[in-house]
Amino acid sequence: MPESKSKFLIPAVGAAVVVAGSIAAYTYFKGSPGGSSDALGSAKVVPSTALMATYITNDSEAWAKLQQFGTPEAQKLVAKGLEDFNKQMFSDSNISYEKDIKPWAGGVMIAVLPPNPVKPAQLNVPSGAPNVPTNLQQGSNILIVVGIKDKLSALNFANKLKSQKGVKLQESDYQGQKIVETTQNGKPTYSVVLNDSQLVLASEKQAVEKAIDTFKGQSSFASKEGASSILKGVDVKNSLAQIYVPDYAGMIQQLTAGNPQAKQLPPQTLTQLKQIKSVVAGVGVDDAGVRVKAIANLDPQLNKFQYQSSPGNIVGQFPADTFALISGNGISRGWEVLVEQSKDYPEMKQALEQARGQLKFANIDLDKDIFGWMNGEFAFGAIPSNQGVLASVGFGGALVFDTSDRKTAEATLTKLDTLAKTQQINIANRNIGGKDVTEWQIPRQGALLAHGWLDQDTVFVAIGGPIADAVSDRKNPSLDTSDAFKAVTGSLQKPNGGYFYLDMDKTKTVSLINSFVSSNADTITILNSIRGFGFTAISPDKSTSELEMLLALKPTAK
Repeated sequence: MPESKSKFLIPAVGAAVVVAGSIAAYTYFKGSPGGSSDALGSAKVVPSTALMATYITNDSEAWAKLQQFGTPEAQKLVAKGLEDFNKQMFSDSNISYEKDIKPWAGGVMIAVLPPNPVKPAQLNVPSGAPNVPTNLQQGSNILIVVGIKDKLSALNFANKLKSQKGVKLQESDYQGQKIVETTQNGKPTYSVVLNDSQLVLASEKQAVEKAIDTFKGQSSFASKEGASSILKGVDVKNSLAQIYVPDYAGMIQQLTAGNPQAKQLPPQTLTQLKQIKSVVAGVGVDDAGVRVKAIANLDPQLNKFQYQSSPGNIVGQFPADTFALISGNGISRGWEVLVEQSKDYPEMKQALEQARGQLKFANIDLDKDIFGWMNGEFAFGAIPSNQGVLASVGFGGALVFDTSDRKTAEATLTKLDTLAKTQQINIANRNIGGKDVTEWQIPRQGALLAHGWLDQDTVFVAIGGPIADAVSDRKNPSLDTSDAFKAVTGSLQKPNGGYFYLDMDKTKTVSLINSFVSSNADTITILNSIRGFGFTAISPDKSTSELEMLLALKPTAK
């Protein structure tokens, strides 16, 4: 945090806490504020006009779970970062987050209110100068609610800040509540303490006033249609944060309308956005790492996608050293939905027609010959190799498809082979592990591309001859049996629609990818603590879509 902001924000918090009143009795101040500092309690003072809200827990046990991960070097780096942040934030005082703030600060809810009206940026224009275009800027409209879990500690902290220099404090009354305006360098922050248990902060006085109105009985975020059902959150172990979006399309529309740089959303896009009614997401820590789960409530009348779970068998067609994988089911169905939606988007429709026209010259039907037969499970995997045409990049790729229409798939591959011959590419056949494989060969470099059938219903296309060898010859262990794949994807929900999988250790060994990774020692230290990344999605019905992501971390060595 920049030093100027920290000097400004901390006194504002302290000054607001002062308004909580004097100590009536020690036991009163040590009393718990009850449910007022949880997500639901915080949402009750957030205006119903809020577009979204995020609740961050201050549960030390949940955050402490992160300490079970990371190399000793990474843990030292994180500890140093926190120490540096503490020193920077409180550079001109003897305040410590651990001693002075942590004891009283409960959970924090950050709410996004509708954008403020666009206002001209202040320009210093000499008198008599001709009119010049005025830049427009959108004022941020964030409301923060901090639970006060220990009133005595909060009051002690406030008293410690009363001697802070360079800060101007001014109180005003609104609906019987004292609003504290804290100003430094001409920038005000407004705050109020509600019911001695919640500190409300905003950069706009009107936002704080709306929170007071809500506290006094006006409709709140907790009672807003779509919000009440999602405020129960998502079930994740050791929850660190929960994110609530009760009206997804409305949020995007209002944020876009309030941004002068953003283009107005066309009606077709709004229709697409309205497929998603609400979204709730949770971030937590468990024995595998940091996990994110999100649930989207969909409009079944607008949701055109036909979800079908993926068996997951196709993962076994890839070798264990595959470092990245994307899998799923039913490309042909997805293509049909895309074609249908393109009717509402002239630019997309034109692009599809151009693609169809270009392929017709090669006697290839884009809809039938390319996508029509891709009706089963599929996967794309990245596999390391330093041989042949892959020597300079360090890896190649393989596409594997299950299909019930082998005849069309074979006909398409034959057409592509014929097209390659016209480009002076040599087409040759080779037997790999008992499987007939067709290769596109380049002189002195080997195979650029290869394709063949792994069984009656499974076809593969490989980039690079060594990748064809790795996929066709099944002497080595498969990806689904590897410890890395199990660690990253084993705890993701099943059945599912497919995976995105990334093995961080193997990725770092690929020359091309490694060249893009920062050589900064701190960055490398953090990456060395990550085992991999996994993602999947399911849709139990037309009204619900669930996403799950796992940042798999390496446990601390004991």
